[in-house]
Amino acid sequence: MLTPIGLSRRLLCGAALGALCPQPAAAATATAAPALLLAREWPVDADPAGYLVSEKLDGVRALWDGHSLRFRSGAAIAAPAAFLARLPTAPLDGELWLGRGRFDELSGVVRRAQPDDALWRDLSYQVFELPAVGGAFVQRAAALQALCRQQGFAALRSLPQQPVADRADLQRRLDAVVAAGGEGLVLHRADAPVATGRGPWLWKHKPLHDAEARVLAHLAGQGRLAGRVGALQVRTDRGVVFRIGTGLRDTDRTTPPAVGQRISFRYRGFTPAGVPRFASYWRLAEAL
Repeated sequence: MLTPIGLSRRLLCGAALGALCPQPAAAATATAAPALLLAREWPVDADPAGYLVSEKLDGVRALWDGHSLRFRSGAAIAAPAAFLARLPTAPLDGELWLGRGRFDELSGVVRRAQPDDALWRDLSYQVFELPAVGGAFVQRAAALQALCRQQGFAALRSLPQQPVADRADLQRRLDAVVAAGGEGLVLHRADAPVATGRGPWLWKHKPLHDAEARVLAHLAGQGRLAGRVGALQVRTDRGVVFRIGTGLRDTDRTTPPAVGQRISFRYRGFTPAGVPRFASYWRLAEAL
């Protein structure tokens, strides 16, 4: 149970939990992308006091409205009926997850038009927000823990949120997660209200930065890469055009991301011209 900021058990599990079970929502027909809270890059010299920290999962964002499960794009996720039946009526925000380093496998499971119950058995829904409940994030996180325990569904898990003492403590936690094969950490202000967009409430802290870009062209490989793609010409959302050749696997060079498709890449800072340094292809963009 979370215990930061001296919250009482009555506050955490009483009034907040009582607001978690509204009547099921009517079936959603629109596929507009929902407004979500999105993380910004953590300033390395910032003080983490007042934040709760969790592992940054290599998963797929999934929104539950009490009736349907959707990608962050708004498109419906074809999940097994038995899986959906075990979720609460309370709206949830979280990530579908198979484990560290298994994003590609996870993506293949959740993209299927017809769900495969067997493939979903190892998948969990790691939830971190109760968007329909008020109060500070620390209260919602504790109420979410109580809700998941009450639900009794092993695949429904409240992502652990822990207070962090100082920058040294934050670095120790980051090092431990990365050493275990994780991506990094997420910091969420303990007093944050339910919010959307990129604001001062949510931050991601990783040894490598990542961003998205759109593929503009396939550049032919030379030498040992002759006959295959040597690099991708891409454009970021800020309009910066550059090439990415590092990180492409043999399968990516033979069957590359299509022109117009969005990819995710990793990098270490920027050049004076604003081009990502040491950019490396990571994967297809998570937005589905």
